[in-house]
Amino acid sequence: MDYINVKQGQLDLENTTRRVTAPNCGAVSVFLGVTRNSFEGKAVTRLEYEAYIPMAEKEIKKICHQIRDRWPVENIAIVHRLGIVPVTEASVIIAISSPHRKEGLEAVAYAIDTLKATVPIWKKEIYEDEKSCWKENKECTWKH
Repeated sequence: MDYINVKQGQLDLENTTRRVTAPNCGAVSVFLGVTRNSFEGKAVTRLEYEAYIPMAEKEIKKICHQIRDRWPVENIAIVHRLGIVPVTEASVIIAISSPHRKEGLEAVAYAIDTLKATVPIWKKEIYEDEKSCWKENKECTWKH
C-alpha cells in the first residue's frame, strides 16, 4: 500500500505510522522533518510551503515505485504539509514498513533525498524580522 498526501494542516505521526504497520514486518522506519529555528545564522520563525498538488503527488508516486524496485518493503506513507509550518512542527513524514530494519532505513533515506531533489514543493523561510526568502533545495534536479 502506498499512501500519499500533500495537504494543508498539521501532520499526524501516529496515524501515519499506523497506516504502514503490518503483521509481517518487524520494522517501521520513519523520517520526520520539522521546522528549525535558524538557518545560516538567521532566526527563522516559520516556513511556508506551496505546491501544485497533482504534480507533487505524481512525483511522489514515482518515488514509491522506485523504492519498491530496490527494496523489499510492505507499505509506504509519504505526507507533506503545505501552508504555514511553525518552528518544531512537522512538514514531512515518511514511514515505511519492511520485514527488517536495514531495508526500511535505506528506503526512508532514499525517499527524503529523492523527494527534495525531484518533487515540486516550494519552501519560503520567514525570519524574525519578517523578511522572507524562497529556498532552493541543494538536491533539486529540476531548478535549471
